[in-house]
Amino acid sequence: MSITTYDERRGRLETYFNKTAVDAWAQLTSNSPVSRIRETVRQGREQMRSVLLSWLPQDLSRSVLLDAGCGTGALSVAAARRGATVVAVDIAGNLVELARERAPDDLAPGSIDFRVGDMLSAEHGDFSHVAAMDSLIHYPAAEILRVLGALAGRTSGSIVFTFAPSTPLLTLALAVGRLFPRSDRSPAIEPVTEARLRKALSARGEFSGWRVGRTARVARGFYTSHAMELVRG
Repeated sequence: MSITTYDERRGRLETYFNKTAVDAWAQLTSNSPVSRIRETVRQGREQMRSVLLSWLPQDLSRSVLLDAGCGTGALSVAAARRGATVVAVDIAGNLVELARERAPDDLAPGSIDFRVGDMLSAEHGDFSHVAAMDSLIHYPAAEILRVLGALAGRTSGSIVFTFAPSTPLLTLALAVGRLFPRSDRSPAIEPVTEARLRKALSARGEFSGWRVGRTARVARGFYTSHAMELVRG
C-alpha cells in the first residue's frame, strides 16, 4: 500500500463523514424528506445497493461478508437477512453508531459486527465476499487497485464494488463543485474508466485466479456510480 497517500485520504474522509456531513448523511439515509437533488442521490444509492446485493448469493448462510465502508448499515442488514455473518466497517464512528441504532431487532444475534476502523485492517479476518459500495470513489485508480488487491488475498468468493466512472457529465459536475469554498466541499471524487481498471486487473499478479464478472452503471440525477464484480475462479 502507498501508506501515506492512502492514510491522508482516509483521514480526510473520516473528518468529513464524522463531523462535516454526519447530519446530512443521517437524513439522506433515512426516510425523512430531502431536497429534490438529494432525493435523486437517495434513489441512486438504493438502486446501486440492489445491484450489488443481486450479485451476491441469495443464500449467504455460512458466509462471512465484509461491508467495507458500511455507512449507516443498509447493505449489512440486507446481507444479514440472507444469513450472512457481516463484518461492517466504517472509518466514521458517528455513522457506525447510527448503523447500530438502526439495526432491526429481529436480526439473528451477532449477525452483524459493526466496527469503527480501516476496512483493510487484518483484524477483520478473512471473508467469503466483500461489498464496497461507494467507499472507493474518493481514491484514484492506483489506490483502488491496491485496496482490491489487499482484499483479494483474504476473500474466497467475490468482491463487488463501485467506482466513479469517468464521464463528461461527472467531470463537469466536479469542476463546478470546485468553485465552492473548500470548507463546503466533500473530499474529491476520483473518476476512473472501466477500461483502465479492467486492463490493470488483468495485469496485476495479486488478481491471478480472479476474473471480472458483471458490471453496471447507475445514473439518477446527481448520483452516478459504476459497479463491478470480481469473481475468484
